Amino acid sequence: MSELLYAIVGHDVPDSLPLRRELRPRHLDHLRALQDEGRLIAAGPRPAVDAIDPDAAGYAGSVVIAAFDNIDDARAWADADPYMLGGVFERVDVFPFVRALPA
Repeated sequence: MSELLYAIVGHDVPDSLPLRRELRPRHLDHLRALQDEGRLIAAGPRPAVDAIDPDAAGYAGSVVIAAFDNIDDARAWADADPYMLGGVFERVDVFPFVRALPA
């Protein structure tokens, strides 16, 4: 894999759960495109409470770690995410990420 890794951290708006549920299929399709290209390392939601299933508490955001050619490409991918376009995320932070383990 020649691309660099980036951590993409989405921060949900308050009471995002109904929007998340509505937009989840499109969000997952956006992620699957990265997976199909072999660029997705990990992805998942950040529960708003200390639980695997936060139920009505919902989610505080999401984290994606994936390979991109550069930070601008990573930001463009994040900006095109249905959660960002649909108003689930109030903002998305993109950081370079160096995987130390597993090697």
